[in-house]
Amino acid sequence: MTTVLITGANAGLGAAFARGFAAKGCDLVLVARDKDRLDAVAAELGRELGVTCEVLPADLLDAEERATVEDRLADRDHPVDILVNNAGFGLPAPFPYSPIADEERMLDLLVKVPLRLTHALLPGLRERRRGAVLNVSSVAGLLPTGTYGAAKAWVTAFSESLRVDMEPYGVRVLAVVPGFTRTEFQERAGMDVSALSEAVWLEPDAVVAKALRDLARRRPVSITGRRYQAYALAVRHLPRGFVARKMARERRAPGQGAAR
Repeated sequence: MTTVLITGANAGLGAAFARGFAAKGCDLVLVARDKDRLDAVAAELGRELGVTCEVLPADLLDAEERATVEDRLADRDHPVDILVNNAGFGLPAPFPYSPIADEERMLDLLVKVPLRLTHALLPGLRERRRGAVLNVSSVAGLLPTGTYGAAKAWVTAFSESLRVDMEPYGVRVLAVVPGFTRTEFQERAGMDVSALSEAVWLEPDAVVAKALRDLARRRPVSITGRRYQAYALAVRHLPRGFVARKMARERRAPGQGAAR
């Protein structure tokens, strides 16, 4: 039986990944800070799909609590086969206007946490010569969109590099790069997205379904929707100086939106 550990599993894309893997018959280890919401997700999936859901509440920004998740990933007796690094949050204002403590917390959760969790799991995956790591990035990482985008650019680059390193061991690595997705992400970050058209929004289950197809096809990056796929293709060919100037003109201090 395949076991999947998902961070940020109590809502949004994390809960959608839980549903997607449960539908494939995988057992789950669900990680988030809110135990009550994790219990609710676990109960629903167990009832509807008959999978085993282990609930592991942890604040991944707390070193001791994160260590419990790292230990679970390194457990050879109860191995985890797939890791989904999904936990994250954004800030409502660009770097110059945000408290530095908030910026550090965001950077730790988006970069340090997936780095450490992946490092804890990889020795077991290499030994078993199978398994996968899915890192949730963002289209915000394709352009100069502040520190959130910079962190997500790191996630994508890290995933693509790790994929090359792990390919000889049969371990798959996928960067999941969603655009604006209907989750709690923007509301929790205090972002004003009222000006966005309906056409830009993705559903979490659609993002996950595309990611699981791309994982099966051993693709390096998963981008949902023709709009965002065309966007990703275009930005590769635009002069970076032009893009940076355009983004700087459009960036706003309070209420700046970000894709997730």
